[in-house]
Amino acid sequence: MNKKRSKQVGFDTMVKFFMRQYNIPTKKDINHLMARFDMLEKLIKATARPAKSGRVSSKDKALSDKSSATASDIVFNIIKTYKNGAGFAEIQAKTGFDEKKLRNIIFRLNHMNKIKRKNRGIYISS
Repeated sequence: MNKKRSKQVGFDTMVKFFMRQYNIPTKKDINHLMARFDMLEKLIKATARPAKSGRVSSKDKALSDKSSATASDIVFNIIKTYKNGAGFAEIQAKTGFDEKKLRNIIFRLNHMNKIKRKNRGIYISS
């Protein structure tokens, strides 16, 4: 009787099989990804704004002050502009904050004694 001889599989073939089967990246794959990252970094650096000098104009300073103001500061400044008291709807219309956020801010300002409740829904600065 003749026994069938099975074809022997080489070590390299087995390694390649396992790498494909378990999605293990090869050195070629890693080098390709690194090249893409380098290309993206160059693109980001090219589109990024150049750094400004140390001088800041008064216009730029005014813009940065607006952006650095907290939500509580914005609401407090709006309440201060109304001498007879600002209503909840007026504050919400001016700030554009949703109801939950605005209620939390008003509670916090009241707790810090920066504002007082004149009537229900009417707030004045103290």
